[in-house]
Amino acid sequence: MASFGAIKQGYERIVWARDPEDLALYKRVPLRAARVVIALIGDFRDGDITLRAMSLVYTTLVSLVPLLALAFSLLKAFGADNALRPTLARFLAPLGSGSTAIVDKIVDFVSNVQVGVLGAIGVVALIYSVLSLIQKVEAGCNFIWRVRQPRPLGRRITEYISVLVVGPLVILAAASLTASVSKNSTVVYLSQFQGFGMALYAAGRVLPYVLYSIAFTALFKFIPNTRVNFLPALGGGIFAGVLWQTASTGFAVFASNAGNVNAIYSSFAILILLLIWLYVSWMIVLLGCRVAFWIQHPERLMPGDYPPRLGSREAERLVLRIAVEIARRFWLGEPATDVAHLSQQLHAAPDHVHRAVVRLVIADVLIETEQGSATHALIPKRDIGRIRVADIVAVVADGDATARIATPTHAPGVAVDELLIRAASARQRVVADTTLRDLVESTGQFEEKVPDTSLSTALKT
Repeated sequence: MASFGAIKQGYERIVWARDPEDLALYKRVPLRAARVVIALIGDFRDGDITLRAMSLVYTTLVSLVPLLALAFSLLKAFGADNALRPTLARFLAPLGSGSTAIVDKIVDFVSNVQVGVLGAIGVVALIYSVLSLIQKVEAGCNFIWRVRQPRPLGRRITEYISVLVVGPLVILAAASLTASVSKNSTVVYLSQFQGFGMALYAAGRVLPYVLYSIAFTALFKFIPNTRVNFLPALGGGIFAGVLWQTASTGFAVFASNAGNVNAIYSSFAILILLLIWLYVSWMIVLLGCRVAFWIQHPERLMPGDYPPRLGSREAERLVLRIAVEIARRFWLGEPATDVAHLSQQLHAAPDHVHRAVVRLVIADVLIETEQGSATHALIPKRDIGRIRVADIVAVVADGDATARIATPTHAPGVAVDELLIRAASARQRVVADTTLRDLVESTGQFEEKVPDTSLSTALKT
């Protein structure tokens, strides 16, 4: 037992006790990589991401044929309907020799879908089943990024349809580029030389990793309904791209040696393998998105639950800083901000910022609007000269209106209530009639003023 305790203390000292920012780069990167691996293991243990991956598997099975039917129709309009089969075959290649039968069956289904004879209701149902898959992917990414507001309905429909239009065109461009390069006379001639042939072979082996990494980077950059910086998206994209290509190679070996699966499920074995491969693929997508999230928010790589619970003093301080920052931007005519930008600027957990913003909106201090590219932009709801600091602090003190303790009738309870009333009176004397505008005009003294409004300081006065 003592040895286990020593191992645990050594592990915590090496992995969690040191701040990566205080270390040199060659020590910082391995330390954060170790924390990411430990956090990934924790995600598997918690099961939230695995449940969403299973949900995406079901939605994929329902939406696969409609999705491919729309892509096939668009590719057919460009005279490139033959690009669908090799793309599908490449995705299902890890299933082994049995993947050919699945590709043939899916292509037959897609070819027999006649969008023109479905009617209005059929076309709407077809498009809805496809959009639901994209919506599920966005919901999974938003869950990982702790984003509670999905895209507005109008933006959701237009951007989803854009994905459906652009996606097949990207497939067409990639297929055309690959075919043109492989058939180019110069490339064919140079490939006869040993050195160039080996380089061309190596490039062909590396190219899938590069293409998948680019595709996942674009996915992690644009799908979450929040600001995702390029470098975190690139890091998550490289992680997912390398892992997906490696997993496809490993799964192909597994499928070719899955004698027990074939013996148990017989002709259904290929369907079981398809379900497993879809699950593995979606897990890689969600974990890559998770890695991008951790790269952008390294402060979340910490032991225990995140975010840590705020005390009343820090909750008051956060609410006031949010209100002052939004009022300052409004006063100076700067662009409005949102929860994601506030959490980065204030170095606060998005969960804490979102909870504080919700309280301020309910208290009629702030209002959400659309301004420029900002989603759910926040501005003061009324004149900042009429918003009292006492009302903002009361947002934290009052808490949830539905959570109330019955009025005490016994002596100890009455004494507690009287003490809290005196504390509230002391706080009111400290804050007095200070308004949000007063704080904006004296932003330089803001850091000294905020702690003085806390309950502990008010009790001392």
